[in-house]
Amino acid sequence: MDRLIYTAMSGAKQIFLQQAGVAQNLANATTTGYRSMEHRFRAAPILGQGTPTRAFAVDASVADVFDQGPMQATGRPLDVAVQGAGWIAVQGTDGREAYTRAGNLKTDVNGVLQTSAGFNVVGEGGPITLPPDNNIVIAADGTVSSVPRRGAGAINNATAVGRIKLVNPPENELQRGDDGLFRTRDGNDAPADETVRLAPETLEGSNVNPVDAMVRMISLARQFEMQIKMLQTADTNARTATQILTISR
Repeated sequence: MDRLIYTAMSGAKQIFLQQAGVAQNLANATTTGYRSMEHRFRAAPILGQGTPTRAFAVDASVADVFDQGPMQATGRPLDVAVQGAGWIAVQGTDGREAYTRAGNLKTDVNGVLQTSAGFNVVGEGGPITLPPDNNIVIAADGTVSSVPRRGAGAINNATAVGRIKLVNPPENELQRGDDGLFRTRDGNDAPADETVRLAPETLEGSNVNPVDAMVRMISLARQFEMQIKMLQTADTNARTATQILTISR
């Protein structure tokens, strides 16, 4: 009887965790550059004398889905989207270099180029500072240029003020942090990749499919109910067996 109880209990627990992961994906269905996640489970047999038939469900890993999200033109000069594989390098709250696909950039009060979440964008020589009262142009290779705002007929020359560091480390070497940024597993900074390209004045949406996520959530809810019913069945069987043993005495 305990085999059924513990198997159903571990299954219900892992399904509950998977529901939390799907709920997080749904909550970020409109988050710029968000990468969805999925929980992967496996059966773990319990080794030892007298328990060769028991197997519990355990959380093997949380896998990140790196599929490209939908691209949408915005016309905003500080909006960029990574085309294909690649990442924008930023400085995390811990001071380490981290990576994101969220290209809805902004400037702080000091003119430092940041993501919408307030992380400094990493350039070739550190953070990129933009001059005030200038138009900003971001090229496909990540070069950030400023164009002075002058009167009609004046010649406006673009001046490069920095270049966004673009990287493309192997996906299996990246891990997601609690702040939503990705970092290399070994803690080393990924090298700049000249082949990564940006789409100026464009944003990449979340790669979460809300319809698929909702269907998945409904399926998980039904699986959770099935595990609970198995626990209730085990409890009923145990009570019935106790009554029979009591009567037989």
